Amino acid sequence: MTPKTKRRLYMVLLGVAALGVATALVLAALKDQIVYFYSPTDLQSKHVAVGRHIRIGGLVEDGSVLKEGAVVNFRITDTTTTVTVTYTGVLPDLFREGQGVVAEGSVDKDNLFHADTILAKHDEKYMPPEVADALKKSGQWKGETRQ
Repeated sequence: MTPKTKRRLYMVLLGVAALGVATALVLAALKDQIVYFYSPTDLQSKHVAVGRHIRIGGLVEDGSVLKEGAVVNFRITDTTTTVTVTYTGVLPDLFREGQGVVAEGSVDKDNLFHADTILAKHDEKYMPPEVADALKKSGQWKGETRQ
């Protein structure tokens, strides 16, 4: 190998190494910012660390909404499994029983989901794509998704 070819090879290897280091740094920085989506069944079957910020989605179970001042407790279901959710704040206007919802927050050691944000459906045909996919997987889907 000529000295010129060796120098080019070293430069290419240095560039690849720098790109690898940059990618590793970006992924490490984003690690705590990524929010994963789970259905109630996924949440029960997969180990989710206590306090980890996640999203869960499904249908608000009929008869499960209990309001005590600013605190709202309800259950989200994918018709197989239910998760109890507690939320402090004002619910979206379109939030109601039997409708699709996505809650963002964390699970405590007693498997109670503490929501920071509640996202409700937009109209009678809308369901978040993640919720629709989870319901399709469980075989409970009966409709079309409009996004």
